[in-house]
Amino acid sequence: MAVSIVMPALEMAQETGKIISWLKKEGDTIAKGEPIAEIETDKVVLELEATADGVLAGVQAAAGDVVQVGKTIAWIVAPGEQPPAEAEGTTPAARTMTGQAKQAVAAASTAPAVSTPKTEVKVSPKARRMAQELGVDLSQVVGTGPGGVISGEDIERAAGAQKAAPAPNPAAPATLSSIARLMAERTTQSWTTAPHFFLVREIDASGLMAARDTHGKAITHTDLLVALVAKTLARHPKMNASWTGSAIQMNANVNISIAIAVKDGVVGAVIPNADKSTLAGISAKRQDLAERARAGRLHPPDVSGGTFTISNLGMFGVDAFSAIITPPQAAVLAVGRIADRVVPINGLIGIRPILTMTLSSDHRVVDGAQAAAFLKDVAEALTSAQL
Repeated sequence: MAVSIVMPALEMAQETGKIISWLKKEGDTIAKGEPIAEIETDKVVLELEATADGVLAGVQAAAGDVVQVGKTIAWIVAPGEQPPAEAEGTTPAARTMTGQAKQAVAAASTAPAVSTPKTEVKVSPKARRMAQELGVDLSQVVGTGPGGVISGEDIERAAGAQKAAPAPNPAAPATLSSIARLMAERTTQSWTTAPHFFLVREIDASGLMAARDTHGKAITHTDLLVALVAKTLARHPKMNASWTGSAIQMNANVNISIAIAVKDGVVGAVIPNADKSTLAGISAKRQDLAERARAGRLHPPDVSGGTFTISNLGMFGVDAFSAIITPPQAAVLAVGRIADRVVPINGLIGIRPILTMTLSSDHRVVDGAQAAAFLKDVAEALTSAQL
């Protein structure tokens, strides 16, 4: 039985997806779970995997096509089986073409070609030489000499007009990629609809640094942050909740979304069930997600289902910052760098590595006291760094 391959949706707001390339061609034998195409959605570029074993057939969209979410783009059939009749030889554009449009296309394809004779430009030898020297396009010059011949005076006037013309605007707006466009839309939507409030906390990161030294260089501060924050979220379910538009949804799993910088934007790659994962497991998953995110090889589950986001800019030398919440999540934790500072220690002056965290929360889901209690527990967990 034929199985349809449809344009995937990562969330309700997504309407279309773009086919970047087909990794398999029609007639190829494919296995379930094998990448068959690269898809660019509103969120990220990812690999579309086969949902069954069989043969790729009835491909209905080519590389570069933008297809509506949920629309069939190809079929997986058994050897010797044909795809459904409606899929054969059609494309989304062909299926929606009206009868009049089809007639127009047919008429255009059978109409005889009409050739337009070229008018030879008459140029004096002097004018031709001047045009080459001054960089003047002869096809854009109107001759004023006898019989329309382009003269040297005509070239001089054209060169003067070129100099007087305004230079191209170097600040002309650039076309946004789908990821950059989505970031602009989502951050605007979040900032203008979610009532953000911010809490800032500084901690002594000595324990966090010692924990990293204990586990070795393979473990990063981000790995430790994910593990410790996830365990704290399990004790603060409200911070792990989501806003549905009219109510609060309590999430059963703690899925930490890590903000990863990619070309033209940031992707939130998800570590599922982070509160139940080992530190080694979190580290391996983060490294895999980061590598595939930067290579444009993420899969739909990699960017779906996040319940809380951690954004760490410490590696860029940022002391502190406030992050915008990723809907429908209730909060995001922004983490700055660890920097030595002069601080009071038992009434004396000392130097300690200080880490600044900023918690952005949605006031529709949590109040200030709940967020403060959570941030307090996070600070204590990071200070002790006991896993």
